[in-house]
Amino acid sequence: MRKKILLLGSGELGKEFVIACQRLGQYIIAVDSYEGAPAMQVAHEFEVINMLDGDALDRIVAKHQPDIIVPEIEAIRTERFYDYESKGIQVVPSAKAANFTMNRKAIRDLAAKEVGVRTANYRYATTLEELQNGVDAVGMPCVVKPLMSSSGKGQSVIKSTEDIEKAWKYAIEGSRGDLLEVIVEGFVDFDYEITLLTLTQKDGETLFCPPIGHRQERGDYQESWQPMPMKAEHLEEAKKMAADVTKALGGAGIWGVEFFITQEGAYFSELSPRPHDTGMVTLGNTQNLSEFELHARAILGIPVNEIVLERNGASAVVLAMNEGESTPIFRGLDKAAIIPQTDFKLFGKPTTRPYRRMAVALAFGNEEVSDLVEKAKSVASLIEVE
Repeated sequence: MRKKILLLGSGELGKEFVIACQRLGQYIIAVDSYEGAPAMQVAHEFEVINMLDGDALDRIVAKHQPDIIVPEIEAIRTERFYDYESKGIQVVPSAKAANFTMNRKAIRDLAAKEVGVRTANYRYATTLEELQNGVDAVGMPCVVKPLMSSSGKGQSVIKSTEDIEKAWKYAIEGSRGDLLEVIVEGFVDFDYEITLLTLTQKDGETLFCPPIGHRQERGDYQESWQPMPMKAEHLEEAKKMAADVTKALGGAGIWGVEFFITQEGAYFSELSPRPHDTGMVTLGNTQNLSEFELHARAILGIPVNEIVLERNGASAVVLAMNEGESTPIFRGLDKAAIIPQTDFKLFGKPTTRPYRRMAVALAFGNEEVSDLVEKAKSVASLIEVE
C-alpha cells in the first residue's frame, strides 16, 4: 500500500506529518518556496516552487505523478486541485475542502449560510471604504483579518475609527498570496477559545480529540493545553458544528476547527483542513495517536477506532528574536532537558526572523493543565535561539 504523497508546504507541521507517514512506509515529496524547509529534511525528495504559480504546480504534479496531494499551507493555487482530483489523484481532504478552506470567505459563507452554524456577524472588504462600511455594519470593537493568511498574520482589532486605516494596511500587508480582500467580524464576547481536532474517515465514523485550549499573541499561538476544561453541553455543540461543516466539505483527514466559547455556547470561528499548530501539544503523547498520526492514517484509509486521552499536556513555543540568514544555534537544551516530564522539538528551520517559531516545548502528566502550561513555558524560556 505504499503511496507517493506530494506535500505542498514543508513547515514544522509538515515535518511531523512526513515522519508519521514514513513510519507507515510511504514515499514523500516535500514542496516549499525555499530549500531546506523542515519537512524537506525528512522527505525522500523535494521541490522548490512558488505554489501560487499554477503552471509550476502542474509541472511538478506531472513530473512526480503522486497518488495523494496534501496541502499544508494556504498560499496555493487550489483551484487546480479539481483537475487533479478528476484525474484520479486523491486531494486531502478533498479538492472542495482544500479550495474552500484556503479562503476565509468561502469557508465562512459555507459555515454560516449553507450549514447554518453560529458565527460572528461579518462583512467583506476590498477597499478601505468598504472596510469602513463593514465596520459600521458589524459595530465596534471588531476584528479584521486577511481572507488568506496564516498564523494570525495581518489580524488586528478595531476599537475606534482611528484604527480603521491602520487595520486595513496591516491586513493587506499580512495577506498571503494575491488575494487582497479582508473580512471584518463583530467582536464575540467569549470566555475562551478552543481547537477541536476533528477526524473524518473514508469508511469510519467522525471522531474528535479532547478539546485544546490556547493563548494567542500577535495573532499567533503561544501556548496550548489539552484537555480544555469546559461544559459538556458546549463541547457537544461544538462537535455537532464541526461534524456538519466537515461533512459539507467532504474527504478524510484531520481538521483543526476553532471555536469561541461564550456563556450561551459555541461560535464557529475558523477551520484548517490539516493538522493545527495548537495541536502540537499532542506530540507529548497526550493521546493514543498524535494529530499527525491521525492525519496520516485517515489519508491512507487505515481505520481509527477511538481517540483516547492518555494524559494531560501543554505546549509553549520557542521564538527567534532576531534576523539571521545562517543556521541558528540553540542554547540551554541541557538545562531544559532535566525538567521531569517535559520534552522539546526543534523544527530545523534554516534561518530566523523576529518572532519566528523555531521549536516547541512540551509538558505532560497528571497535573492540572494550568500547571503544565507554566512548566512548558519554563522549558521554552531556557532555550535560546541565536
